[in-house]
Amino acid sequence: MTENKSIDPQIEDFINAETQKQRFQVLVHGLTDTCWDSCMGRPSTRMDSKTEVCIMNCVERFIDATTFITKRLMNTTKYRSDAPLEF
Repeated sequence: MTENKSIDPQIEDFINAETQKQRFQVLVHGLTDTCWDSCMGRPSTRMDSKTEVCIMNCVERFIDATTFITKRLMNTTKYRSDAPLEF
């Protein structure tokens, strides 16, 4: 038989915050890998302007795509929560 114990709200908030941090780090690492692979030719002591522009564009497109997807998901979730329940 299992007991129904509630989680301490402070611990739950801490876990949620740490989970969000971890998700952000995963996104940043993915972005870094993608843009590095797309833009870097041969590493050198200095980054040339072509590579710098490529990385800036890559990051901007990633941010645009993430914003678009986030808004779309929020709208979809809102639409579903506004819909009447069917039985």
